[in-house]
Amino acid sequence: MLQIAFESPDQPEIISLIADLDAYQLSLYPPESVYALDLQTLLQPHVKFAVARDAANAIVGCAALVLTPAYGEVKRMYVKPEVRGLGAAKKLMALLEQAARDEGCPLMTLETGPSQPEAIALYQRQGFERCGPFGDYRDDPLSVFMQKSLR
Repeated sequence: MLQIAFESPDQPEIISLIADLDAYQLSLYPPESVYALDLQTLLQPHVKFAVARDAANAIVGCAALVLTPAYGEVKRMYVKPEVRGLGAAKKLMALLEQAARDEGCPLMTLETGPSQPEAIALYQRQGFERCGPFGDYRDDPLSVFMQKSLR
């Protein structure tokens, strides 16, 4: 049984999970194509940080929603490999989408990479469609940009 809730990212178990995510991203892409948010950014009031915990209360996944006036961007989506396929990512995305809707966000966006076909498939199942770069992103062959209208 998974529990999904918003929590502070400033916890040792979460910091360790984010380090795993960084190592994973850097195994797939060069550093200049990894658009990671640091802990200080994740602690800002316009960022909602969601955590997935297993039945033993261990943290097994996380995702963040960065709210701007124009959109909410999904960042730091990660589920430990050993618990993938149990619905954690889908539940994390549902919580982020509800938070975006609660804030009146018209659009959800995200950036992922072509070396993560499972992630792209998950986002497509959640209603996201490919789009061009948004915000401060530049066109990058190692980036896949996606969006979902909440209207």
